[in-house]
Amino acid sequence: MVKKLCCLLATPTALLATCALAQSGASIELPEPRYQGELSVEQALQTRRSVRSYDPRALTLDEISQLLWAAQGLKYGEFRTAPSAGALYPLEVHLVAGNIEGMAPGVYRYDPASHRLREVLMGDVRDALASSAYGQDWVADAPAALIFSAVYERSTGKYGKRGIRYAHMEAGHAGQNVYLQARALGLGTVVVGAFTDSRVKKVLRMAADEQPLSIMPVGQPPG
Repeated sequence: MVKKLCCLLATPTALLATCALAQSGASIELPEPRYQGELSVEQALQTRRSVRSYDPRALTLDEISQLLWAAQGLKYGEFRTAPSAGALYPLEVHLVAGNIEGMAPGVYRYDPASHRLREVLMGDVRDALASSAYGQDWVADAPAALIFSAVYERSTGKYGKRGIRYAHMEAGHAGQNVYLQARALGLGTVVVGAFTDSRVKKVLRMAADEQPLSIMPVGQPPG
């Protein structure tokens, strides 16, 4: 049963939010990601599927680090794992932590440049996030969730309205990265696109110019 969580406030703008987090929010250094694995790309593609049921075991910080790197981490220089039109990177990645070893439940924002998490809000908001997604219980049941959002102005400033489409394409690239990385780790995930934007923004304290695009709960498949 999804429970309601109230009294979550929103932040003003994306830039100010990021600056405030960098200055006042706690910072968590993530383990160095691995660049080689045991599962081939072909095997990951062949066996990838959407998973909506999860084992109750906690995820590790190493697993979270790998998933976030796959989503938007740096490869070389300032270039990220997912392609971006003009390398403008309109996407933001939020982590909702519920059951992660060595990490307090809460909402965090991923900083690709430093490969760190910035604390946004303490407390388990998985039920509130699931409620925002029309009661999809797998959002509440998963030990963690990655949420992709976009600041369209980063793309539209150069490409006009077409930049919105480019941001959506980028979210698809990043989401597939997470799918394949989860499979390589023996984890499961699913893309959730049905939710009330304003409620997700409030739960995660997104900035006014930041728009939620997808929710990806992740955990160990049962059995």
